[in-house]
Amino acid sequence: MALPALVIVAAGCVIAMITFGPRSAFGFFLIPMSREFGWGRDVFGIAVALQNLLWGLGSPFAGAVADRFGTVKVLWAGALIYGAGLALMAYAHTPGMLHLTAGVLVGFGLSACSFNLVLAAFGKLLPVQWRAVGFGAATAAGSFGQFLFPPLATGLIDSVGWQQTALIFGASLLLVMPFSIALATRGTSGHAEAEGPHQSIAGALGEAFRHPSYVYLVLGFFTCGFQLAFITAHMPAFLVDEGMTSEVGAITLALIGAFNIAGSLAAGVLTGRMSRKWLLAFIYAARGVAIALFVMFPVTPLSSYLFGAVIGLLWLSTVPPTSALVMLMFGTRYMAMLYGFAFFSHQLGGAIGVYLGGVLFDATGSYAWVWWMAVALSFASALVNLPIKEQAVARPAPAVS
Repeated sequence: MALPALVIVAAGCVIAMITFGPRSAFGFFLIPMSREFGWGRDVFGIAVALQNLLWGLGSPFAGAVADRFGTVKVLWAGALIYGAGLALMAYAHTPGMLHLTAGVLVGFGLSACSFNLVLAAFGKLLPVQWRAVGFGAATAAGSFGQFLFPPLATGLIDSVGWQQTALIFGASLLLVMPFSIALATRGTSGHAEAEGPHQSIAGALGEAFRHPSYVYLVLGFFTCGFQLAFITAHMPAFLVDEGMTSEVGAITLALIGAFNIAGSLAAGVLTGRMSRKWLLAFIYAARGVAIALFVMFPVTPLSSYLFGAVIGLLWLSTVPPTSALVMLMFGTRYMAMLYGFAFFSHQLGGAIGVYLGGVLFDATGSYAWVWWMAVALSFASALVNLPIKEQAVARPAPAVS
Protein backbone atom coordinates (compact mmCIF):
# COMPACT_ATOMS: atom_id res chain seq x y z
CA MET A 1 0.00 0.00 0.00
CA ALA A 2 1.37 3.39 -0.98
CA LEU A 3 2.24 5.73 1.86
CA PRO A 4 0.59 9.18 2.03
CA ALA A 5 2.57 11.89 0.28
CA LEU A 6 2.98 13.81 3.54
CA VAL A 7 4.63 10.82 5.24
CA ILE A 8 7.06 10.39 2.32
CA VAL A 9 7.97 14.09 2.38
CA ALA A 10 8.42 14.08 6.17
CA ALA A 11 10.73 11.05 6.11
CA GLY A 12 12.78 12.47 3.27
CA CYS A 13 13.11 15.78 5.08
CA VAL A 14 14.46 14.08 8.21
CA ILE A 15 17.06 12.23 6.11
CA ALA A 16 18.08 15.46 4.35
CA MET A 17 18.46 17.24 7.69
CA ILE A 18 20.54 14.47 9.31
CA THR A 19 22.86 13.99 6.35
CA PHE A 20 23.40 17.65 5.48
CA GLY A 21 23.91 18.83 9.06
CA PRO A 22 27.25 17.29 10.11
CA ARG A 23 29.09 18.06 6.88
CA SER A 24 27.96 21.70 7.09
CA ALA A 25 29.78 21.98 10.44
CA PHE A 26 33.17 20.75 9.16
CA GLY A 27 34.61 24.26 9.21
CA PHE A 28 34.51 24.23 13.02
CA PHE A 29 36.93 21.30 13.14
CA LEU A 30 39.54 23.17 11.06
CA ILE A 31 41.06 25.39 13.76
CA PRO A 32 41.17 22.90 16.70
CA MET A 33 42.59 20.11 14.54
CA SER A 34 45.13 22.39 12.86
CA ARG A 35 46.28 23.73 16.23
CA GLU A 36 46.53 20.31 17.83
CA PHE A 37 48.54 18.71 15.04
CA GLY A 38 50.35 21.76 13.63
CA TRP A 39 48.79 21.42 10.19
CA GLY A 40 48.41 24.19 7.62
CA ARG A 41 44.92 24.93 6.40
CA ASP A 42 45.73 23.21 3.14
CA VAL A 43 45.67 19.83 4.95
CA PHE A 44 42.09 20.31 6.07
CA GLY A 45 41.23 21.95 2.75
CA ILE A 46 42.40 18.88 0.83
CA ALA A 47 40.30 16.60 3.05
CA VAL A 48 37.13 18.61 2.48
CA ALA A 49 37.98 18.97 -1.21
CA LEU A 50 38.25 15.17 -1.47
CA GLN A 51 34.97 14.87 0.38
CA ASN A 52 33.19 17.17 -2.06
CA LEU A 53 34.79 15.58 -5.10
CA LEU A 54 33.99 12.00 -4.08
CA TRP A 55 30.49 12.98 -2.96
CA GLY A 56 29.93 14.21 -6.49
CA LEU A 57 31.82 11.38 -8.19
CA GLY A 58 29.88 8.72 -6.31
CA SER A 59 26.46 10.34 -6.79
CA PRO A 60 25.80 9.17 -10.39
CA PHE A 61 26.78 5.60 -9.48
CA ALA A 62 24.73 5.60 -6.28
CA GLY A 63 21.87 7.08 -8.27
CA ALA A 64 22.17 4.43 -10.98
CA VAL A 65 22.08 1.66 -8.36
CA ALA A 66 19.05 3.26 -6.67
CA ASP A 67 17.31 3.68 -10.05
CA ARG A 68 17.95 0.04 -10.91
CA PHE A 69 17.46 -1.73 -7.59
CA GLY A 70 15.66 0.69 -5.26
CA THR A 71 16.54 3.36 -2.72
CA VAL A 72 16.61 1.82 0.77
CA LYS A 73 19.73 -0.33 0.51
CA VAL A 74 21.68 2.55 -1.01
CA LEU A 75 20.64 4.91 1.79
CA TRP A 76 21.59 2.34 4.45
CA ALA A 77 25.02 1.74 2.93
CA GLY A 78 25.64 5.46 2.58
CA ALA A 79 24.64 6.20 6.19
CA LEU A 80 26.97 3.50 7.54
CA ILE A 81 29.95 4.68 5.46
CA TYR A 82 29.31 8.37 6.28
CA GLY A 83 28.93 7.62 9.98
CA ALA A 84 32.09 5.52 10.01
CA GLY A 85 34.03 8.33 8.35
CA LEU A 86 32.92 10.84 10.99
CA ALA A 87 33.63 8.48 13.88
CA LEU A 88 37.06 7.49 12.58
CA MET A 89 37.93 11.15 12.00
CA ALA A 90 38.18 11.39 15.80
CA TYR A 91 41.29 9.19 15.56
CA ALA A 92 42.84 10.90 12.52
CA HIS A 93 46.24 12.00 13.83
CA THR A 94 47.96 12.29 10.44
CA PRO A 95 47.02 14.14 7.26
CA GLY A 96 46.60 10.82 5.45
CA MET A 97 44.10 9.55 8.02
CA LEU A 98 42.19 12.82 7.86
CA HIS A 99 42.00 12.57 4.08
CA LEU A 100 40.83 8.95 4.28
CA THR A 101 38.15 9.54 6.93
CA ALA A 102 36.83 13.08 6.47
CA GLY A 103 37.60 12.97 2.74
CA VAL A 104 37.12 9.52 1.21
CA LEU A 105 34.67 7.83 3.60
CA VAL A 106 32.48 10.84 4.31
CA GLY A 107 32.48 11.79 0.63
CA PHE A 108 31.42 8.36 -0.66
CA GLY A 109 28.95 8.01 2.21
CA LEU A 110 27.31 11.31 1.35
CA SER A 111 26.97 10.28 -2.29
CA ALA A 112 24.70 7.41 -1.25
CA CYS A 113 22.55 9.01 1.46
CA SER A 114 22.20 12.77 0.93
CA PHE A 115 19.32 14.72 -0.54
CA ASN A 116 20.16 13.85 -4.17
CA LEU A 117 18.74 10.38 -3.42
CA VAL A 118 15.84 11.90 -1.51
CA LEU A 119 14.90 14.17 -4.43
CA ALA A 120 15.02 11.29 -6.89
CA ALA A 121 12.81 9.18 -4.62
CA PHE A 122 10.37 12.08 -4.35
CA GLY A 123 10.24 12.30 -8.13
CA LYS A 124 9.20 8.65 -8.35
CA LEU A 125 6.93 8.37 -5.31
CA LEU A 126 5.10 11.68 -5.07
CA PRO A 127 2.09 12.74 -7.16
CA VAL A 128 2.89 15.41 -9.73
CA GLN A 129 1.24 18.18 -7.69
CA TRP A 130 3.47 17.38 -4.70
CA ARG A 131 6.82 17.26 -6.46
CA ALA A 132 7.89 20.92 -6.59
CA VAL A 133 6.81 21.40 -2.97
CA GLY A 134 8.60 18.20 -1.98
CA PHE A 135 11.82 19.30 -3.68
CA GLY A 136 11.67 22.62 -1.84
CA ALA A 137 10.83 20.96 1.49
CA ALA A 138 13.72 18.48 1.29
CA THR A 139 16.11 21.27 0.37
CA ALA A 140 14.78 23.37 3.26
CA ALA A 141 15.23 20.43 5.62
CA GLY A 142 18.87 20.19 4.60
CA SER A 143 19.06 23.89 5.39
CA PHE A 144 17.58 23.27 8.82
CA GLY A 145 20.40 20.77 9.38
CA GLN A 146 22.84 23.55 8.52
CA PHE A 147 21.00 25.83 10.97
CA LEU A 148 21.08 23.20 13.73
CA PHE A 149 24.53 21.61 13.49
CA PRO A 150 27.00 24.57 13.42
CA PRO A 151 25.98 25.93 16.85
CA LEU A 152 25.71 22.35 18.08
CA ALA A 153 29.26 21.69 16.85
CA THR A 154 30.57 24.84 18.52
CA GLY A 155 28.95 23.96 21.84
CA LEU A 156 30.09 20.34 21.75
CA ILE A 157 33.67 21.18 20.72
CA ASP A 158 33.92 23.71 23.54
CA SER A 159 32.46 21.32 26.12
CA VAL A 160 33.67 17.81 25.18
CA GLY A 161 36.31 18.43 22.47
CA TRP A 162 36.42 17.89 18.75
CA GLN A 163 37.04 14.11 19.01
CA GLN A 164 33.88 13.41 20.99
CA THR A 165 31.93 15.74 18.72
CA ALA A 166 33.01 13.74 15.67
CA LEU A 167 31.89 10.52 17.39
CA ILE A 168 28.49 11.99 18.31
CA PHE A 169 27.93 13.24 14.78
CA GLY A 170 28.90 9.83 13.39
CA ALA A 171 26.36 8.06 15.62
CA SER A 172 23.61 10.46 14.49
CA LEU A 173 23.80 9.03 10.96
CA LEU A 174 22.23 5.78 12.16
CA LEU A 175 18.90 7.63 12.31
CA VAL A 176 18.82 7.62 8.50
CA MET A 177 18.14 3.90 8.41
CA PRO A 178 14.62 3.71 9.87
CA PHE A 179 13.40 6.81 8.03
CA SER A 180 14.67 5.50 4.69
CA ILE A 181 12.02 2.76 4.68
CA ALA A 182 9.39 5.36 3.73
CA LEU A 183 11.38 6.14 0.56
CA ALA A 184 11.39 2.57 -0.73
CA THR A 185 11.39 2.45 -4.51
CA ARG A 186 11.59 -0.84 -6.38
CA GLY A 187 13.84 0.29 -9.20
CA THR A 188 13.24 0.04 -12.92
CA SER A 189 13.21 -3.76 -13.16
CA GLY A 190 9.61 -4.92 -13.14
CA HIS A 191 8.23 -1.59 -11.96
CA ALA A 192 6.24 0.96 -13.91
CA GLU A 193 6.23 3.91 -11.50
CA ALA A 194 9.03 5.80 -13.22
CA GLU A 195 8.28 8.08 -16.14
CA GLY A 196 10.33 7.83 -19.30
CA PRO A 197 11.21 5.30 -22.00
CA HIS A 198 12.62 1.84 -21.35
CA GLN A 199 16.30 2.69 -21.88
CA SER A 200 19.59 1.22 -20.83
CA ILE A 201 21.77 3.26 -18.50
CA ALA A 202 24.19 3.92 -21.37
CA GLY A 203 21.33 5.04 -23.59
CA ALA A 204 20.03 7.44 -20.96
CA LEU A 205 23.49 8.93 -20.44
CA GLY A 206 24.11 9.32 -24.15
CA GLU A 207 20.77 11.06 -24.61
CA ALA A 208 21.44 13.43 -21.72
CA PHE A 209 24.94 14.52 -22.73
CA ARG A 210 23.89 15.07 -26.33
CA HIS A 211 21.20 17.45 -25.09
CA PRO A 212 22.64 21.01 -24.92
CA SER A 213 20.20 22.21 -22.25
CA TYR A 214 21.31 19.46 -19.87
CA VAL A 215 24.96 20.36 -20.48
CA TYR A 216 24.25 24.05 -19.73
CA LEU A 217 22.48 23.04 -16.53
CA VAL A 218 25.39 20.85 -15.45
CA LEU A 219 27.93 23.60 -16.18
CA GLY A 220 25.98 26.22 -14.24
CA PHE A 221 25.70 23.96 -11.17
CA PHE A 222 29.52 24.02 -10.85
CA THR A 223 29.34 27.55 -9.43
CA CYS A 224 26.82 26.60 -6.77
CA GLY A 225 29.18 23.96 -5.41
CA PHE A 226 32.24 26.22 -5.57
CA GLN A 227 30.54 28.90 -3.48
CA LEU A 228 28.78 26.68 -0.96
CA ALA A 229 31.76 24.49 -0.15
CA PHE A 230 34.20 27.40 0.12
CA ILE A 231 31.94 29.36 2.45
CA THR A 232 31.03 26.33 4.57
CA ALA A 233 34.65 25.23 5.06
CA HIS A 234 36.44 28.57 5.29
CA MET A 235 33.96 31.15 6.58
CA PRO A 236 34.59 30.39 10.31
CA ALA A 237 38.36 30.76 9.87
CA PHE A 238 37.94 33.82 7.61
CA LEU A 239 35.92 35.59 10.29
CA VAL A 240 38.46 34.71 12.99
CA ASP A 241 41.18 36.17 10.74
CA GLU A 242 39.09 39.34 10.50
CA GLY A 243 39.06 39.67 14.30
CA MET A 244 35.72 37.99 14.97
CA THR A 245 35.10 35.25 17.55
CA SER A 246 34.22 31.66 16.63
CA GLU A 247 30.66 32.41 17.81
CA VAL A 248 30.28 34.95 15.00
CA GLY A 249 31.14 32.21 12.50
CA ALA A 250 28.67 29.82 14.11
CA ILE A 251 25.90 32.43 14.06
CA THR A 252 26.68 33.33 10.43
CA LEU A 253 26.46 29.72 9.25
CA ALA A 254 23.35 29.20 11.36
CA LEU A 255 21.77 32.25 9.72
CA ILE A 256 22.63 30.82 6.31
CA GLY A 257 20.82 27.63 7.30
CA ALA A 258 17.84 29.46 8.80
CA PHE A 259 17.27 31.79 5.86
CA ASN A 260 17.90 28.95 3.44
CA ILE A 261 14.81 27.26 4.84
CA ALA A 262 12.72 30.17 3.57
CA GLY A 263 14.75 30.46 0.36
CA SER A 264 14.44 26.76 -0.47
CA LEU A 265 10.71 26.64 0.23
CA ALA A 266 10.20 29.76 -1.89
CA ALA A 267 12.29 28.26 -4.70
CA GLY A 268 10.19 25.10 -4.55
CA VAL A 269 7.00 27.13 -4.95
CA LEU A 270 8.45 29.36 -7.68
CA THR A 271 9.76 26.31 -9.55
CA GLY A 272 6.17 25.27 -10.18
CA ARG A 273 5.04 28.78 -11.20
CA MET A 274 7.71 30.43 -13.35
CA SER A 275 10.52 29.81 -15.80
CA ARG A 276 13.12 27.68 -14.07
CA LYS A 277 16.04 28.92 -16.16
CA TRP A 278 15.23 32.55 -15.31
CA LEU A 279 14.88 31.62 -11.66
CA LEU A 280 18.35 30.04 -11.76
CA ALA A 281 19.84 33.04 -13.59
CA PHE A 282 18.43 35.40 -10.97
CA ILE A 283 19.75 33.29 -8.07
CA TYR A 284 23.28 33.13 -9.48
CA ALA A 285 23.41 36.84 -10.33
CA ALA A 286 22.08 37.79 -6.89
CA ARG A 287 24.77 35.67 -5.25
CA GLY A 288 27.43 37.53 -7.20
CA VAL A 289 26.11 40.89 -5.99
CA ALA A 290 25.86 39.69 -2.37
CA ILE A 291 29.42 38.31 -2.28
CA ALA A 292 30.89 41.39 -3.97
CA LEU A 293 29.24 43.73 -1.46
CA PHE A 294 30.40 41.58 1.47
CA VAL A 295 34.08 41.63 0.49
CA MET A 296 34.11 45.28 -0.63
CA PHE A 297 33.17 46.66 2.78
CA PRO A 298 34.79 46.18 6.22
CA VAL A 299 33.87 42.86 7.81
CA THR A 300 32.01 43.26 11.10
CA PRO A 301 29.66 40.98 13.07
CA LEU A 302 26.69 42.90 11.62
CA SER A 303 27.93 42.65 8.02
CA SER A 304 28.61 38.93 8.56
CA TYR A 305 25.09 38.34 9.85
CA LEU A 306 23.55 40.33 7.00
CA PHE A 307 25.62 38.36 4.50
CA GLY A 308 24.55 35.11 6.14
CA ALA A 309 20.90 36.08 5.85
CA VAL A 310 21.10 37.18 2.20
CA ILE A 311 23.29 34.34 0.97
CA GLY A 312 21.11 31.95 2.95
CA LEU A 313 18.05 32.92 0.92
CA LEU A 314 20.05 31.97 -2.20
CA TRP A 315 22.02 29.05 -0.73
CA LEU A 316 20.28 25.85 -1.88
CA SER A 317 17.52 27.58 -3.80
CA THR A 318 19.19 26.34 -7.01
CA VAL A 319 18.30 22.73 -6.16
CA PRO A 320 14.50 22.71 -6.77
CA PRO A 321 14.68 24.30 -10.25
CA THR A 322 17.72 22.22 -11.21
CA SER A 323 16.14 18.91 -10.18
CA ALA A 324 12.83 19.91 -11.76
CA LEU A 325 14.55 20.68 -15.06
CA VAL A 326 16.26 17.27 -15.08
CA MET A 327 12.90 15.61 -14.47
CA LEU A 328 11.19 17.75 -17.12
CA MET A 329 13.81 16.95 -19.74
CA PHE A 330 14.12 13.19 -19.17
CA GLY A 331 11.35 11.95 -16.86
CA THR A 332 11.90 10.18 -13.55
CA ARG A 333 13.16 6.76 -14.68
CA TYR A 334 16.86 7.69 -14.43
CA MET A 335 16.46 10.88 -12.45
CA ALA A 336 18.76 9.82 -9.59
CA MET A 337 21.59 9.07 -12.00
CA LEU A 338 21.12 12.14 -14.22
CA TYR A 339 20.73 14.50 -11.29
CA GLY A 340 23.79 12.73 -9.89
CA PHE A 341 25.88 13.84 -12.87
CA ALA A 342 24.68 17.41 -12.43
CA PHE A 343 25.55 17.07 -8.76
CA PHE A 344 29.03 15.82 -9.70
CA SER A 345 29.61 19.15 -11.44
CA HIS A 346 28.37 20.88 -8.27
CA GLN A 347 30.77 18.89 -6.11
CA LEU A 348 33.68 19.31 -8.51
CA GLY A 349 33.16 23.04 -8.06
CA GLY A 350 33.01 22.48 -4.31
CA ALA A 351 36.27 20.55 -4.27
CA ILE A 352 38.04 23.26 -6.24
CA GLY A 353 36.59 26.02 -4.06
CA VAL A 354 37.66 24.37 -0.80
CA TYR A 355 41.09 23.43 -2.14
CA LEU A 356 41.82 26.88 -3.57
CA GLY A 357 40.66 28.43 -0.31
CA GLY A 358 43.32 26.56 1.65
CA VAL A 359 46.12 26.79 -0.91
CA LEU A 360 45.68 30.46 -1.79
CA PHE A 361 45.33 31.43 1.87
CA ASP A 362 48.59 29.69 2.72
CA ALA A 363 50.26 31.34 -0.30
CA THR A 364 48.91 34.87 0.16
CA GLY A 365 47.58 35.06 3.71
CA SER A 366 44.17 36.06 2.34
CA TYR A 367 40.98 34.58 0.88
CA ALA A 368 40.47 37.58 -1.44
CA TRP A 369 41.29 35.76 -4.69
CA VAL A 370 38.73 33.03 -3.99
CA TRP A 371 35.99 35.48 -3.01
CA TRP A 372 36.38 37.30 -6.33
CA MET A 373 36.47 34.02 -8.26
CA ALA A 374 33.11 33.25 -6.65
CA VAL A 375 31.75 36.59 -7.88
CA ALA A 376 32.93 36.01 -11.46
CA LEU A 377 31.51 32.47 -11.53
CA SER A 378 28.14 33.77 -10.32
CA PHE A 379 27.63 35.96 -13.36
CA ALA A 380 29.03 33.30 -15.72
CA SER A 381 26.48 30.78 -14.42
CA ALA A 382 23.65 33.29 -14.70
CA LEU A 383 24.48 33.64 -18.41
CA VAL A 384 25.01 29.92 -19.12
CA ASN A 385 21.52 29.03 -17.87
CA LEU A 386 19.73 31.39 -20.28
CA PRO A 387 19.95 29.20 -23.44
CA ILE A 388 18.27 26.26 -21.66
CA LYS A 389 15.09 25.02 -23.39
CA GLU A 390 12.48 24.14 -20.79
CA GLN A 391 10.91 21.17 -22.51
CA ALA A 392 11.18 17.41 -22.67
CA VAL A 393 13.91 15.98 -24.85
CA ALA A 394 12.68 15.11 -28.33
CA ARG A 395 12.41 11.35 -28.75
CA PRO A 396 11.39 9.36 -31.83
CA ALA A 397 7.91 7.90 -31.67
CA PRO A 398 7.90 4.17 -30.83
CA ALA A 399 7.64 1.91 -33.86
CA VAL A 400 4.20 0.41 -34.54
CA SER A 401 4.35 -3.24 -35.47
